[in-house]
Amino acid sequence: MLRQVYDKQNIPRLEERSYRTRRRGSRRAPPLIRERCRWMELEYELQTHQAEDRHWWYQGRRTVLERAIARLALPPHALILDAGCGSGRNMIDLARHGSVTGIELSDTSVALAREREVGEVVEGSVLDMPFDDHAFDLTVSLDVIEHLEDDVGALRELRRVTKQGGALLVTVPAYQWLWSGHDEINHHHRRYNRRTLLAAADSAGWRLESSSHFNSLLLPVAILLRALERFKPATTKSSLDLWVPPPPLNWLLRQPLNLESAAIGRGGSIPAGLSLLAVFR
Repeated sequence: MLRQVYDKQNIPRLEERSYRTRRRGSRRAPPLIRERCRWMELEYELQTHQAEDRHWWYQGRRTVLERAIARLALPPHALILDAGCGSGRNMIDLARHGSVTGIELSDTSVALAREREVGEVVEGSVLDMPFDDHAFDLTVSLDVIEHLEDDVGALRELRRVTKQGGALLVTVPAYQWLWSGHDEINHHHRRYNRRTLLAAADSAGWRLESSSHFNSLLLPVAILLRALERFKPATTKSSLDLWVPPPPLNWLLRQPLNLESAAIGRGGSIPAGLSLLAVFR
């Protein structure tokens, strides 16, 4: 399915070749470079979607989200919005709790999400959504707002489409001091701590109900890798984050997230971790 979508984009597989800009001092990349960058970004996007089903982090995050949503006591037949739904993989799990709608800016991801036939998928921006005011009982935005320059604007728009008394569930990458090549590859504008996330949400009219970090076991490893990267910066668009380990190791890496999800499901709050989850009303 991923390759079929790739082929529909009509992006050529460019061969390595030399090139020269058309005039000296031009800041605009020549067409070949622009096309290559577009192809590389699409390839990375598709690789990410391929990893979603099997990768321990995506599996573990879905478990964390399931436990967090189970605490919200949603009404029967709840109306749910996945804002920035990507390939629609999370819509499969959200559909267990009600009727789910997705909105996504990338036409490649929209095509993938629609093929899942889980719910309606709209192509559009989280900053300007074509939905009525107070339309949804639950809105979720999973690792999305860090990609937006105007995160407060996105949170304000999510406030508009959420019912009075409804909930917003957000996940974001934690700690600006962990900024790395991973963030640049993924076009992040920032990472968050509790204070900065709550400040953005408060500016948009949200009230915090609960928050917790997760993926805490690998925090020391990430700190070490970020330190090493400062001495030897990444030079490629490839990422170990997309590598799916062999099944036994993949299972082992998922277990700490399973334990964290159980704690979050009981109302606990984990003090540190690579990701931050928050529920707002």
